[in-house]
Amino acid sequence: MELPEWYDEKKFNRARKFYDENSFTLTSSMLMGLVAVFAIPSILRVLVGTRRSNSVFTAYRRYLSTLLHTVTWFEHELKPGTTSWKSLYTVRSRHARATLASKAKGIGIVSQRDVALTQFGFVGFSMLRPDLFAVRQLEEGDWDAYNHFWRVIGHMIGLQDRYNICRSTIEETREVLELLLERVFTPCLENVPEYFEHMARVMLDGMWSVNPTVDIEANIYWCRYLARVPGYIYNERDRIELQTRLKKHLNGKPLTTGVDSSELLSKPALDGLPSTPPRLLYYNDYNTIETAPAYKRLSLKSRYKLVLFNLYLNLYSSYLGRLYFNWHFKFSIYLMRYFPYVAFFRFGVKASLVNIFAEDPADDTKPLVNAEYYKPQEPMPWYKEWLSIIW
Repeated sequence: MELPEWYDEKKFNRARKFYDENSFTLTSSMLMGLVAVFAIPSILRVLVGTRRSNSVFTAYRRYLSTLLHTVTWFEHELKPGTTSWKSLYTVRSRHARATLASKAKGIGIVSQRDVALTQFGFVGFSMLRPDLFAVRQLEEGDWDAYNHFWRVIGHMIGLQDRYNICRSTIEETREVLELLLERVFTPCLENVPEYFEHMARVMLDGMWSVNPTVDIEANIYWCRYLARVPGYIYNERDRIELQTRLKKHLNGKPLTTGVDSSELLSKPALDGLPSTPPRLLYYNDYNTIETAPAYKRLSLKSRYKLVLFNLYLNLYSSYLGRLYFNWHFKFSIYLMRYFPYVAFFRFGVKASLVNIFAEDPADDTKPLVNAEYYKPQEPMPWYKEWLSIIW
């Protein structure tokens, strides 16, 4: 493992400072990016095949380890012998082992394409939609440095330069990310592969053990909203824009005519997505946000979490808010490493402590098919809905 010849130590360390100034929301964007990555069929097949994240417990261990690895890269200098270097070597080795195991089982490999698409999960939403995460460039060149950081990380974990989606400039990187969102992630999140629901939900359930603000339904909705999946709206501007697009596609037809959501998307640039019945969008369903079908299906608690996240972002836009939430995030990282007290109650003390340099545990849990999560649910009594907001 060697540093690339184009490595710029000054830029790399500047990116570490930029992350430190925006750590709370940059990390939040990575969580949403991880949900999006589950929608890539080839990546999901390998993840299911490894059996290291098919249950809430194994998902907790695997993705807490992923988070701590990522934070480690920002905390330490990138030099041979440092914790950051050791961490990257560990991740690269795991990719190699996962490739060998997956190839032996006949379910594919961890390809250069898959690593590049996983890289999108770390940078895609924050670079394309920084306003939705209140990420601020405090000095000119911060985004360019952050782009360089992830370009280096991609190289260090084995991604060839020609496949690295972080290009030499932030402008070119954003062009690549926009194409990937339009041609890959939006179509995949519209028509998710089998086991997406299970793998995304156990991951979010596991991460709830270290971050009780995580809500499964709210986070999956927010991910689709970020990926511009048709029908997922959050504010009045989104609602008006969607109705305008629907009216344009109707081209004079009655407003009661449904528009196939696939007509609002680009053709997927990869194979492996299931064949599903068309999802029809009706103009009048979007006369208000509350009547939008996807939003209407959310529970009171999930809607509350979306509002709460929006409140956090507004507070984060202020100087004091940024200081508080970044401090709170760093304190949370300390608890995740040494005292994940919620996880203690769920998984036991010893099982909850994660060593990022040890192999993640595996089990024989079989993931549930998507249809199991689409079954109609009994409405929750009003008092339980209100109690769910508290706990």
